[in-house]
Amino acid sequence: MRSRKSSGPEQFGLRFDAIGLVAGVDEAGRGPLAGPVVAAAVILDDRRPIKGLDDSKKLSAAVRARLYDEIREKALCCAVAEASVEEIDTLNILQATMLAMRRAVEGLRLVPVKVLVDGNRLPVLKIAAEAIVQGDALVQSISAASILAKVHRDRLCLTLHEQHPQYGFDEHKGYGTPMHLAALKQHGACVHHRRSFAPVREALLPLGVPVSVSFAVPAE
Repeated sequence: MRSRKSSGPEQFGLRFDAIGLVAGVDEAGRGPLAGPVVAAAVILDDRRPIKGLDDSKKLSAAVRARLYDEIREKALCCAVAEASVEEIDTLNILQATMLAMRRAVEGLRLVPVKVLVDGNRLPVLKIAAEAIVQGDALVQSISAASILAKVHRDRLCLTLHEQHPQYGFDEHKGYGTPMHLAALKQHGACVHHRRSFAPVREALLPLGVPVSVSFAVPAE
């Protein structure tokens, strides 16, 4: 009897995937100098498709806002979670991002059998998970999660702007733009700035503000 030819690792893996709900997970806000990092988890409803889902960075703010409402209306369930500036400065941005992702998954009212995460890193979960590079452009549930996380964080930045208008959070959303760096040098850092990030530390040093950073090991 002739042996069956191997079908490759992708198909081999698919044969062992459990049947059930799958959640997509993505984050927003790893790069900015201020504000929390935000993660979202989404389980879509195949019976209620959503047109136009894509990587949130490829969509206009108006399209993201429309899809945000549609995702929240049509998804089987979704959850948005954060890791605070304090957690970012204590754990480091990567571990804080993983923490936010874990909180988002644990916040789902339905329990998925598998989680698909954008990127090449996985948070600590009690559920089977797979990391997918550029997943926000390839997997609809991850695209939906990227939109929820992005819109949620952008709206947080508008609130930060109301509290601290001198920094221009409404425009740069916390990223290290020339405008933001100039405001840091002029005004120093507010409570929402990530002191573990080099541009913030460098802006504080001339002002005589002591900054010490030591990362803790996150608890699982």
